[in-house]
Amino acid sequence: MPVLEKPLTKKEIVDKIFYYILRILVVLYVVLLFLPGVNPARITGKINRNLSLFTSGFFYKSLTDGLGRMMKNGWIPESSIRLDFFASMFCCFGAIIAGVGGCMSVGNNKLKRTGNFLTAGGGLLGLISIFGIKAAQIQLADIVASDSSLASRTDPRNPFGIVFFGVLAGGVLLFSVLTFLLTPAPEKGEKAHVEPKFQLFLMFLPFAVLLFVFAYLPLWGWRYAFFDYHAGDTLSMDKFRGFYWFTNLFKNPATAKHIGRVMINTLAMSGIGIAFSWLPMVFAIFLSEVKNKHVRRVVQTCTTIPNFISWVLVYAVALAIFSTDGFVSTFFVQQGLWDKGKNLLMSGEHTWLKMWAWGTWKGLGWSAIIYLSAISGIDQQLYEAATVDGAGRFQKMWHITVPELIPTYCVLLTLSIAGILSNGMEQYLCFENPQNTNAIEVLDLYVYKIGINGGLIPLSTVIGMLKSVISVVLLILANSISKLVRGQSVV
Repeated sequence: MPVLEKPLTKKEIVDKIFYYILRILVVLYVVLLFLPGVNPARITGKINRNLSLFTSGFFYKSLTDGLGRMMKNGWIPESSIRLDFFASMFCCFGAIIAGVGGCMSVGNNKLKRTGNFLTAGGGLLGLISIFGIKAAQIQLADIVASDSSLASRTDPRNPFGIVFFGVLAGGVLLFSVLTFLLTPAPEKGEKAHVEPKFQLFLMFLPFAVLLFVFAYLPLWGWRYAFFDYHAGDTLSMDKFRGFYWFTNLFKNPATAKHIGRVMINTLAMSGIGIAFSWLPMVFAIFLSEVKNKHVRRVVQTCTTIPNFISWVLVYAVALAIFSTDGFVSTFFVQQGLWDKGKNLLMSGEHTWLKMWAWGTWKGLGWSAIIYLSAISGIDQQLYEAATVDGAGRFQKMWHITVPELIPTYCVLLTLSIAGILSNGMEQYLCFENPQNTNAIEVLDLYVYKIGINGGLIPLSTVIGMLKSVISVVLLILANSISKLVRGQSVV
């Protein structure tokens, strides 16, 4: 018979609600460290508006970038900036400590109480740090008040983030104390314990935080697509352009023609890569068939190392081999086949195939690792049964290894289709020259040129947005096709 759970008392319900509130506050406390808009450390307008509290607290050079002349002349006291810096650092430490305590709140009573100490300590440290930032702000304001001519030079600020983080840290401290008082004391000899489902969640949490910070938080930059924005400007409604930059992609004939050529290059090179995406799987199958372990390890190492070589060094190797004075040109001249040396890298012929060849050489061994892992997981009894039935080595490869690797291949193929517009730019930036620029310029390289070199940040943001939307659509489409053909979905 199912065990009936004991109904919660009013005290336990209140305790549970307070814990939910505490966890929400802790999450906000940690996440807002990375949002520049609520940075309490920006006590002067001369501090970069794009700095977050995390950057302000751990990178003194970034915090003082542009303040050197003002601190040297005494307009902004260095003591105020240093106090601002160290207070920001301790505020970050407080958030990290509170985050650790918040993770412990999913355990039993003993772990919860320990977590309460940490969250309370993190909240208290953050509250003290905010008072330190406020003291730095007051010190700067007093100097400006004594000499009004410094107001325009130093642009003192009283950022909203001081109040916001102060309330947040105070809330963490308050609810940590309340939950500690409401949580029953652990029994004598009770050991710290976390339920298995929460253990898995805590293992996943660091990766979720990294994913949020580096994948989802940057999406806040999509707002640049709707403004007439230049690097260093302030976003304001008088610069709001709506969908102007979206329509500009197609209204301007030159831009539309250029993007058309770039899309052809992108789809062609990605298409070639997808067409030969089976090569790592075949390489892994044959490599796994090498019986000599030493030979297999040497081959795998030699084919994996190129992945860790930067494209700049790869181009240096290509230059040493295919330039006018390179190995190939020198060899053909010495053999009398050529009258003079030729720079094969400057040729604009077969650019797509050349880029695919260099990419394959660099990534073949690395891409094969996942297939080697999948091969090691195949049930060896299948091979033993096939041997008893008289199957040869190639028959085992074709009828056992390949079918077992098809699901892995389909997953990677689906992800490749979803990322068909994302070629990267390092390789093409290194190999680009006036002879091949029309055939080698892909979408990522084009966005880099117009965004960084051309300063058209809104237009490059629009292209990035469209690329992301198209990638999601292609992922859903490829997943639907996989489910229709194989009867199994990938995601």
